[in-house]
Amino acid sequence: MSRLRLKLNTGHTIAWLEQEDEFPPCCQALEQISGLNGLLAASADVGLKRLMRAYSQGIFPWYSEGQPVLWWSPDPRMVLYLDEFKGSRSLRKNLIQAGNAGWEFRIDSDFEATIRACAYNPRPGQQGTWITDAIMEHYVAMHRLGMAHSFEAWQHGNLLGGGYGVSLGRMFYGESMFTRVPNASKLALAGLIHFLRQHGFVMIDCQQKTPHLGSLGAREIPRQQFLNEMQTLRQQTPLTNWATTLPMSVGNDWMEINSA
Repeated sequence: MSRLRLKLNTGHTIAWLEQEDEFPPCCQALEQISGLNGLLAASADVGLKRLMRAYSQGIFPWYSEGQPVLWWSPDPRMVLYLDEFKGSRSLRKNLIQAGNAGWEFRIDSDFEATIRACAYNPRPGQQGTWITDAIMEHYVAMHRLGMAHSFEAWQHGNLLGGGYGVSLGRMFYGESMFTRVPNASKLALAGLIHFLRQHGFVMIDCQQKTPHLGSLGAREIPRQQFLNEMQTLRQQTPLTNWATTLPMSVGNDWMEINSA
């Protein structure tokens, strides 16, 4: 059966997915030389089943308003191995200050507030958001199914920063973060990493390279290596008891990971 193709302004073509179409193999994604590294397919909408199927295959959605839904699987892939997280001295100092100021670090305390904050948080050089109402609806549905989770920094009932992602088996796929005060998202991420390490997770998918992620210890690996390791982790027993508040007494343990 032939698959429909979408021609891009660059002259490249990618698969166009109708409602029940499967994703093409990740090896068919555009290469770096195209300037669209990892672009694999496009569709008219997201669809909850398609979104869940995408994560199971190492594919994620990312697009701008007014575009079709674009599906990606870049090569190389940016990942953060949890034992390579760089907890700097300054971040440890920030953690101590946060504890003294009454901060709390929570998992899944308010997923909907977290994803909305990620959607509407201003980002330098970026207009609009790809986290549309339809996207939020699907991730909230995944959260209710136990597949999407938030990590959050709170102070006196106010959400200061954090992020969200998807978990399949013992694999965590990071999606987006936001911060309303300096270092809130970094500290919330440190809490998430401690939590994941305690429960047998090994790696966070960071999708694409950024200097910020690199400063935290993330690095690029070949796509096929990522897919192989992801499939192994994805097939492990899923964690069911996510919702928690992390005790500040373990805070110093968070920063013992590759302290710099």
